[in-house]
Amino acid sequence: MKKILLPLFAVLLLGLVLNCSSVPTRDPFLQRQWMLISFDGFSKDQLTANNAEMNLTANKVRGKIQARVYMGCNRMSFVSEFKKGGRVSISKGVSTMKACQDMNLETSFQKKVETMTNYSIEGHFLTLSDDQGNSMKFVAADWD
Repeated sequence: MKKILLPLFAVLLLGLVLNCSSVPTRDPFLQRQWMLISFDGFSKDQLTANNAEMNLTANKVRGKIQARVYMGCNRMSFVSEFKKGGRVSISKGVSTMKACQDMNLETSFQKKVETMTNYSIEGHFLTLSDDQGNSMKFVAADWD
């Protein structure tokens, strides 16, 4: 009996050690800083001038990533969950409350990002879209 239990416990312990890591896994293609380049009638020049970005570099916690967003005025934060099959869910966000001269981009982004249900990564581009055909396109900030 002892001859069977010792190898069994050793295998179970090895499996536990290899499968349970305290360091969250990172998706190098998704978890990066993304610059917004196409969105809802705003020109690329407007998006660039506002430094419009979504930062997904935070570690995953239970499969979710905290998205830190900047659209030129306030800092926003959303909890996002990117699932297999190109599905995404994005929580209602929180934001700082500075009053800025032009908040059109920020207001529009905050309303639309919460409705996004799909994502795709093609090369250095991330596209978020909803079921009504609305989309927003990002390019990886570390791409030349």
